[in-house]
Amino acid sequence: MNAPLDSLEHKVDAVLALCEQLREENRALQTQLSALEGVNQTLCNTIDTSRARLEALMNQLPEEA
Repeated sequence: MNAPLDSLEHKVDAVLALCEQLREENRALQTQLSALEGVNQTLCNTIDTSRARLEALMNQLPEEA
């Protein structure tokens, strides 16, 4: 009689453990995403600065005849 209830209890415990594991994984992924977005922004700023410097250098080149 208790076997079905025990089985159900084990299944519920397994689902709860999986939910907690997925929450932790989600938190870790959110942290990683945030860090990578910061890196991406830094790289975009570096590209923009480099582009501006190159354009300034190109404007200093003499015109071809």
